This record gives sequence, structure tokens and C-alpha cells, in this order.
Amino acid sequence: MDIYYNATGIKKPLVVFCHGYKGYKDWGAFDLMAQKFAADDFFMVKFNFSHNGGTMEQPIDFPDLEAFGQNNYSIEQDDLGVVLDWILTQPDFSEELDADQVNLVGHSRGGGAVVLKAALDTRISKVITWGAVSDYASRFPEGPILEHWKKEGVAHIENARTKQQMPHYIQFYEDFVANRARLDIPSAARNLQIPHLIAHGTADSTVLIEEGEKLNAWSPQSTLLRIENGDHVFGAKQPWVSKGLPSDFSEVIEASIAFIKAD
Repeated sequence: MDIYYNATGIKKPLVVFCHGYKGYKDWGAFDLMAQKFAADDFFMVKFNFSHNGGTMEQPIDFPDLEAFGQNNYSIEQDDLGVVLDWILTQPDFSEELDADQVNLVGHSRGGGAVVLKAALDTRISKVITWGAVSDYASRFPEGPILEHWKKEGVAHIENARTKQQMPHYIQFYEDFVANRARLDIPSAARNLQIPHLIAHGTADSTVLIEEGEKLNAWSPQSTLLRIENGDHVFGAKQPWVSKGLPSDFSEVIEASIAFIKAD
């Protein structure tokens, strides 16, 4: 976990960021993103999901593929709950963090995670999704591919950047089936009772803009921000060596900050 804030003795809105699939808290321009939120007087937290494949010693990339293979959506919901419970009860932060202004931000698969959490956790004030998935169910295979996965017990996907063969054990699918009601993003979006900002690139080829449009249609208090010609990561990449943010990502962050600050 990384925590960013300016120690002023004035309570600040909390922002908790969730990374996506094959992601981690230090990916690309996420450090610059966190610094930007802190500079605008937010208490900013970003963290690695416990089974994202990173370790404390090597949080970047995926040294622990066994953990990655044992990850599932339920674990990510539990992780997010643990982070919120911990950060909101730390006496060291009591003068800096406003527990009545809790905002969740999620990118891609992490966007689905924050919608699910925000629909159930009454501590959440606002939710923001960036290039978010609109459901989990459609991402599982069907027919012969699913049957092969069940038979083998594991399936692999290549990481295009690191060239690692990343495992998914069948427990990933089995956990989703067993906890489908808890992991139903469309239902959660319809049940949201708080403001929801949806930022999505119109040229996103990983999670199509139609998924952002679906979330916007379902979520009662949502606003859809279309980033024209924006891609899935809003112009960022790993590694990100520039000292400035990509223009599309900067637009998304500025809009998110304004959304949180709005009454």
C-alpha cells in the first residue's frame, strides 16, 4: 500500500484506487496520478490486491505466478474491505483523513470491483470508474474451452509485455459461480445510491466503450465522460518515464478531482 497526503492537520477526502487485471499499484503513471490527488488535498491510497502476482520484495510485474493463479473476484472484494477497514481506523491519520468522504476509484477490472463494493458499503460517498468492465460473467469461456479448463484444472494466458505464461486455476471460475450474486456488476450498478463518474476512452480496444455506456445506463446517478480517441490506459504505459502525465490521463484525473469536490 502507498499513502499520499500533505500533512496539514486538516481532514481530507479519502480516495482509494484499485488496479485492474494484470495490474499493480506502481504500474505506468499511477505514482504521478497519486501525487496529483495528494497535491489537490486528498488523502490518496493505492494498493496491490493480495493475489495480483507481486510480492513485497518485487511489487512490479509478477514474480509470484502461483498467487496470481489463485486469485479470484471474491478475494479482491475482501481485500478492498480490509484496506478500507484498516485505513479508516488508524489513529495516526485521524487528523488528516475525513472518514465521511470516502471515494473509490477503479481501473478496468478494478472498476468492477469498486462498483460492487460501493453498492453494499454505506461508508462510500462517491465511486469513479476508469475504462471499467460492466460484468464479469462474459469474460469466462463457454463450451469446449470451459470443459477443457475444468478437465485440466488450469489455463494460461501470455503476458504480452513480460512474455510470462500466467495461470488461472479453475477455482477462479468455480468461485465466481458460487458467489455470482455477490459479483453481479449490473445488479450492483443499478443499486448504487451515490454519484458515479464513468470515464472511458472511445478507442478502448480492451474494454469497449459500450461497457461504459452500459454502466451509465444502469447506474442511477452516473455521468459518462467520453475521452475521444482515448485508449484503455489513457495514453500511459509501463514503464512510464516522463515526469508529466499523458494528456488523456490528466483529463481523466482532473475530471475525477472535480467530481469528488462537487457538492
